[in-house]
Amino acid sequence: MSRRRRVVLTCLAGCSLNLVLSAQPMTSRRLISARFRQLTRESQWRLVSSLPFNFDTYHPQGMVRIGDAFFVSSVEVRQPTQRFASPQNGLDRDAGTGAGHLFKVDRQGQLLADLPLGEDTIYHPGGIDCDGIFIWVPVAEYRPNSRSIIYRVDPSTLKTTEVFRYADHIGALVHDRADRSLHGVSWGSRYFYRWTLDDHGRVTNASTPPARLREINPEFYIDYQDCKSVGQHEMLCAGLSSYQPRGTGPRFSLGGLDLIDLITRRPVLQIPFEHWTDSGIPMTENPFWIEPTEQGLRAYFLPEDQRSTLYIFETAS
Repeated sequence: MSRRRRVVLTCLAGCSLNLVLSAQPMTSRRLISARFRQLTRESQWRLVSSLPFNFDTYHPQGMVRIGDAFFVSSVEVRQPTQRFASPQNGLDRDAGTGAGHLFKVDRQGQLLADLPLGEDTIYHPGGIDCDGIFIWVPVAEYRPNSRSIIYRVDPSTLKTTEVFRYADHIGALVHDRADRSLHGVSWGSRYFYRWTLDDHGRVTNASTPPARLREINPEFYIDYQDCKSVGQHEMLCAGLSSYQPRGTGPRFSLGGLDLIDLITRRPVLQIPFEHWTDSGIPMTENPFWIEPTEQGLRAYFLPEDQRSTLYIFETAS
């Protein structure tokens, strides 16, 4: 068996429950889309298990499952950003200091590897995706309208390759295998970006300025934090936003899952996810992963910082 085929089967084993789906990754992804489209507001998500991670996760951002391992992107903030009294060069705050991480974690919550990512003021990894061969990770400055480096990581060797740089904060990234394109969302997911790849995996439009390439996201009830390609030119995104019922009342946070058409950049189906941690954090605060079960869907969430717990939910309808 070729190395490429071995890696594909290993990577997408985490997308499914059995070898049949693992050997047909696009079928598995389309199954996620088809079953998600059947969900309604009344669909019941049941917490089936939880797994504490036994190390400091800092501030997790994105997650994929590959075989028996979870890969989690995270930002370690060493000095928080500070807002300027007035914008400077189009930026509303300083860069702060920190470090970017991609953790490899086993099914017992133990840290297997810690891969550093980024450089200098570019230390904020975002939402991540796996294309069947590589993990795609955007790392940005921790401020809007800034800069990003897009990496691909070989999950078997943890070799990191810088693919391109872009003049905006890219907060999440997916790879659409159907047409070899990358899709990113900006700070707060207010803009969508699409980059095309040639036959050698090189980005053909990385030099196109943001103002010419981006398209406004028409959805405003949540900000996307982590997204996954689910085939058929679609991505599934998890996110949240906070609301204040009264001007002086307490705020509350609402999470949701959105299926997005990557051609039209419009939502196909939007489902609120009304589950929170005991401390009131929405499950969709940051990293998530989703896969089909025999009859429904299983979703993984990692909403908490520092001492994180992985929450696993299932739904049959």
